[in-house]
Amino acid sequence: MLKNVDPILTPDILHALCSMGHGDEVAIVDAHYPADTAGKASTVGKVLRADGADSARAIRALLSVFPLDSFVEHPAERMMVDNEPDTMPNVQLEAQREVNEGAGQNTPFGLIPRKEFYERAKKTHCVIITGETRGWGCFIFKKGLHVTPDLPNTIRSAHIADYDITGA
Repeated sequence: MLKNVDPILTPDILHALCSMGHGDEVAIVDAHYPADTAGKASTVGKVLRADGADSARAIRALLSVFPLDSFVEHPAERMMVDNEPDTMPNVQLEAQREVNEGAGQNTPFGLIPRKEFYERAKKTHCVIITGETRGWGCFIFKKGLHVTPDLPNTIRSAHIADYDITGA
């Protein structure tokens, strides 16, 4: 058992997220999505499961450990409702609140048309299927950086971590 790790983040999900580098992408998809197909094509090579979570809950867990990319306009993207770019179903509104909370600022979703989303998800590092049964609960997130301060190496390995491991 680990402390302070969201239980939605299974060992397989944590391993996949930790293996990602800056700019890699993760897809979080609803229960209707053909996730096995996309998962097999992803870098990880299999779908990862968060069956007990809806989309918003899975996004909250993801963003508890996952920095969003600050070098792109839309580090969080949503599957666009067919021919309705301005429509945001409740599942996406709830997800938007989690993204804003996790990012600590307003971070509007970019839009991906449904058929393009299917191709993009196959190129992600990993695909996480949720238990979300509402439609349009499909999202892609781009991993950012968590950079430590540029302090001299003489200050307790400040270049390795930005937290105090001594407990002082």
